[in-house]
Amino acid sequence: MMRRLPVLLATVLVLGAAGGGLHVAVQPGWSEVELAQVRSLSLEALPPLPADPSNRVADDPRAAELGRALFFDTRLSANGEVACATCHLPDRQFQDDLPLGHGIGQTGRRTMPIAGMAYAPFLFWDGRKDSLWSQALGPLESAVEHGGDRTQYAHLVAERYATEYEAVFGPLPDLTMLPPHAGPVADPVVAAAWEALPEDRREAVTTVFADMGKAIAAYERTILPSETRFDAWVASDAFPKAGLLSEDEIAGLRLFLGEGECVNCHNGPLLTDNHFHNTGVPAAPGLPEDQGRAAGARLVREDPFNCLGPFSDARPEQCGELRFLAPDGEDLVRAFKPPSLRGVASRAPYMHAGQIGTLDEVLAHYASAPAAPEGHTELRPKALSAEERAQIIAFLGTLEPLTPDVKRLAEAPSRSAALRERSLD
Repeated sequence: MMRRLPVLLATVLVLGAAGGGLHVAVQPGWSEVELAQVRSLSLEALPPLPADPSNRVADDPRAAELGRALFFDTRLSANGEVACATCHLPDRQFQDDLPLGHGIGQTGRRTMPIAGMAYAPFLFWDGRKDSLWSQALGPLESAVEHGGDRTQYAHLVAERYATEYEAVFGPLPDLTMLPPHAGPVADPVVAAAWEALPEDRREAVTTVFADMGKAIAAYERTILPSETRFDAWVASDAFPKAGLLSEDEIAGLRLFLGEGECVNCHNGPLLTDNHFHNTGVPAAPGLPEDQGRAAGARLVREDPFNCLGPFSDARPEQCGELRFLAPDGEDLVRAFKPPSLRGVASRAPYMHAGQIGTLDEVLAHYASAPAAPEGHTELRPKALSAEERAQIIAFLGTLEPLTPDVKRLAEAPSRSAALRERSLD
């Protein structure tokens, strides 16, 4: 069932047509095709959450409660100070407002917001993960994010979350005699300890590790975008007239759909097509070369936690996105995923490494369509005036959350709250 807005905001303009049928009332200046396109951007058009066959507990409330506790647990890090919520702040759209993410160290890309990411077939700016649960695992072992390792995490689960884990996933494996730190990570001592373990013990620990990701994903699937003034306008009986939206904001919407060509990449109710595009974004000074999707496509195929991997719960025929993934191509070089534009006006800086500071500078970049540092930009020059850029920015301001449900998302009810309190012991 599609998500519904409050009844008072959900009135739709309809007129009785000949023969007893109904059709949308077309207001002056808008065609039925244009109105349908506008409605397609509204949360009312958001379909039900897609299933994740690779995660058998994706919609298990017990898994979501465990995942919520893990999401906020700073002990899932090398220094006891970094949790998933360190970079994905609930009161900041589950991102951190920084050009580059900061955990144990500094990453090479900006933190992406989480809301609605359960709809994305590939995760991260380069799409190097193909599920929320596999995405959750990457930072846990990253030397600059959480900096931890697999036996460290398995021991923590056994010591602090055994009851909750076993209620969802079944009995924990025997973890006795395992070293406190071992895993396939950058630290040579920790990596050597991992290689010294028998294969069956490595597999048992990795199963617990994968299950942690599946629990975190079950929680993250509950994080959906909040209603905005744009959604309220589309659902109101004034639509498509000015009222909840000003004339400038509506003019910006028209430019967004038309001359600005923003909707080419930022479409659908999440305002992203979840594909990958080279838009000529300049390289960030001082960072290593970033190939974007060209590297991400290779990494996701090689990932042991992908949909076809041994820790996935899916059958091979359920992994179509991965099986039919384009392996390479010039169009993948420096191609990055466009993030959702919901909440974008208050989420500076912009681009995959925070290279551009303001929305006006973003629009100026798109209008000028500079050559890409590598590969070929998809942009073409556009004659957008300063006034037209301001109108597009005014429209983007209507995509800010009206009442973000931070308390529900950040604080666990009953049992999960107890889990979080225990995590601080």
